[in-house]
Amino acid sequence: MKTSIGPIPLATNYKWYILTLAALTHTIVVGIPLMAIPVLFDEMSKELDLNLIQMGWIWGLGFLTGIVTSLIGGALGDRFGAKWTLAVCCFLSGITGALRGLSGDFVTLAATAFLYGLVPPAIPMNVHKTCGVWFSGRHLGLANGIVSAGMALGFLLGSLLSATVLSPWLGGWRQVLFLYGALSVVVGVFWSFTREAPASERTPSREEKVPLKDGLPYVARIRNVWLLGLTMLGIGGCIQGTLGYLPLYLRRIGWPETFADTAMATFHGVSLAATIPMVMLSDRLGSRKGLLMVGAVTTSAGVALLSLSGGNFVWAAVIIAGVVRDGFMGVLMTLVLELERVGPKYGGTAIGMVLLFSRLGSLVSPPLGNSLAGFNLALPFIFWAALALIGLFCLYFVKEEES
Repeated sequence: MKTSIGPIPLATNYKWYILTLAALTHTIVVGIPLMAIPVLFDEMSKELDLNLIQMGWIWGLGFLTGIVTSLIGGALGDRFGAKWTLAVCCFLSGITGALRGLSGDFVTLAATAFLYGLVPPAIPMNVHKTCGVWFSGRHLGLANGIVSAGMALGFLLGSLLSATVLSPWLGGWRQVLFLYGALSVVVGVFWSFTREAPASERTPSREEKVPLKDGLPYVARIRNVWLLGLTMLGIGGCIQGTLGYLPLYLRRIGWPETFADTAMATFHGVSLAATIPMVMLSDRLGSRKGLLMVGAVTTSAGVALLSLSGGNFVWAAVIIAGVVRDGFMGVLMTLVLELERVGPKYGGTAIGMVLLFSRLGSLVSPPLGNSLAGFNLALPFIFWAALALIGLFCLYFVKEEES
């Protein structure tokens, strides 16, 4: 006898719950804790006696372990399924993220940041893989746009609330990190109770498992994956370097603390507002690559303008630099999943490989850019804008006809 919990209702209705949880995972487990750090740096540096270069290393160090984790996390998702990979990663993100609040100096903060950096990098590729399992066609682009908007919302809330609202309310930056750790564990509990995708005509496909030894060698032979990875090396390095430095830069040129944090929130706010429209526009245009190239140019131009701007003109530069940030990620992740030789089956490994390059750029970009501030406070922005142009150059050689 058929019941209301059969495969078709589950596939058509339950997938929207999965999508909501996936978006909230980006918001609560990845976005908020990540963007809390730049706005808390001022408070942390005073208590732990950190200089500008040390803060650059702390910001970039978490991306070092992410280089390896990006590959392993995607492969684990392809082997064991995105559901359980996400559940475990949310638990571990909460625990290791809270450990940073126990740091007493640069060494212990660096060690806990290194440890924490092992886990969250495994989350985004499995979130996007989940979208590939439950959605297809135009719905796939929309789903990736929604989870990317979830990330943007996390970036916005983390930069807007962490230093100016939560830290004074909870009693300092340590308590803020403890709170974020607890919330990540709660999200992990929800993932542990989710259902697997059913095989029915309403769902793209049951999640296929790929042996660990097969996924990476297969994906590594796909030229477009390498080119998209190099694209993210440039774009990711540009964005992460800029985000880690911007609040400190604005404070050093005389901006009040609240205004500096609001500038960060504006960056993420315009990105959040533009994410879903940008992904939907890529569906309508039928060309993901073309829109991504426009986004790379816009990002580079906005970051370069930060080096020239002062006073109220900073707001315009921040808007230009940030408007395509998360929409760019949503479109690019959709492009990876749509590659003919990738699809949902190898999606975790392929996205993991692309994000590996992004993590590499995010590791070296902050300390290199921050070191240029000794010559001129605006010079780091020129360096990061040039990185984005390198990403644009690599994107140009992607052959979209394979998708």
